[in-house]
Amino acid sequence: MFAAMILAAGRGERMRPLTDTTPKPLLLAGGKPLIVWQIEALARAGFRDIVVNASHLASHFVAALGAGASFGVSLKWSIEPEALETAGGIATALPLLPLGPVLIVSGDIWTDYDYAQLRDRAMRMAKEPASPRAHLVMVDNPPYHPRGDFALDGDRIAREGSVLLTFGNIGLYDTALFQTIARGVKHKLLPLYHAWIAGGLVSGERFTGAWANVGTPADLAALNASIANGQWLTNSKA
Repeated sequence: MFAAMILAAGRGERMRPLTDTTPKPLLLAGGKPLIVWQIEALARAGFRDIVVNASHLASHFVAALGAGASFGVSLKWSIEPEALETAGGIATALPLLPLGPVLIVSGDIWTDYDYAQLRDRAMRMAKEPASPRAHLVMVDNPPYHPRGDFALDGDRIAREGSVLLTFGNIGLYDTALFQTIARGVKHKLLPLYHAWIAGGLVSGERFTGAWANVGTPADLAALNASIANGQWLTNSKA
């Protein structure tokens, strides 16, 4: 069985006032919480052991989702009294995660990416120590992030290139990458990316299907409209 983690500890400042009373991943899109879309997609792909980190209004998550039985998954909770940034949150959750590859996704994106595509890569990562230790799913740059993040050089991620893409908040990681990070301490992920990329440890792929980072009330309204109309929302419309 494959393992996954959903990042859900952020405050969601740009989504206020909605997030004053509801954590952003619990906001409804198409009548379903954003995080439930993710849980169901992970379950379909065979990722049924799922850790969720939560901080802002964390009790709302546990009350709404429980142990995951209704979704056919096992949910474990990593509660952060104060949000620890992405790398800090992952490092703090390590006791709940298996050694080896784990799929880590954000709880506030919406996509039709098929996570099953990453199962073979996870198995190679587990069996072949010389293979990349992280794999990032990249998307075309949305209007709010026109400069992008990283380039693709074949199937490897590079910091520079003629075309920069945006990290889609979908990544497969060897949890060994986080073992030296102190738990319970804030730690950003970007400096780690730079070090891993410099070491040739990161592969990547370009995804051109439906993807949206739901960051503002306008984003959420657009997503709801697209779902109601039976349309796939692509990142060019996010």
